[in-house]
Amino acid sequence: MNLTLAWLTGWLACAFIMAVGWDWQRRHHRVGIVDVLWATGLGGNAVWLALIGHGQAMPRLLLAVCGGVWAWRLAYHLWRRLRREEDGRYLQLLARWHGHQGKLFIFFQVQATLIALFALPFIAVAGNTTPSINALLLGVVIWLVSLLGETVADHQLAQFRAQAKNHGKACRQGWWRYSRHPNYFFEWLHWFSYVCFAINAPLSWLAWLGPLLMYMFLRWISGIPWTEAQALRTRGDDYRNYQHSTSMLFPWFPKNP
Repeated sequence: MNLTLAWLTGWLACAFIMAVGWDWQRRHHRVGIVDVLWATGLGGNAVWLALIGHGQAMPRLLLAVCGGVWAWRLAYHLWRRLRREEDGRYLQLLARWHGHQGKLFIFFQVQATLIALFALPFIAVAGNTTPSINALLLGVVIWLVSLLGETVADHQLAQFRAQAKNHGKACRQGWWRYSRHPNYFFEWLHWFSYVCFAINAPLSWLAWLGPLLMYMFLRWISGIPWTEAQALRTRGDDYRNYQHSTSMLFPWFPKNP
């Protein structure tokens, strides 16, 4: 099986999984399962394309391990949060759509298509027959820093929210003092790992779609705009002050209030 056919097969598999997820949310009233399935599907595509690829063993192994571990850590984190409560962003979406299941089904299938889009960099890595050792090492370093940073940021936010005294306040602890969305920053940064893994590959340009698309979605489409709108609804003036003093995405020293 060539990589193009494997990529299409992965897309179809994700479409089926998202259909199952749509039926699950219809019965359990948890639209947030779409994020869990998105991360899981992306990790599955990384492993699948690494297995099918015809490139050298090392970049394919790194693709399977790095793509799989990153995605499944994120899926587990999202699942634990979903078990406690529905994401406020999706509560707003449900209210806007009046619970219309047809629109939600299309929404789930769009997410399956996005998995396929974000899996394109994996094709470049899986087909890399002449990898650079130095680039592979750099990619591993970027991946480790990103995984550690995102894990720590998620943990810091969870600890902050677990304290009743912080209800209705913006988190300013740890990484959240330097960026309003440090988890998004490290998620974006991690995509440069695949750029490094794909250096010298015939389709190396595909790997640049990862950080480019992720930045576009986080900055303007489904990441920061949705998250900040929800934060303003629930935290009000405290979050507005946080916006004025703290960098949006890239970590930087806070301004004086």
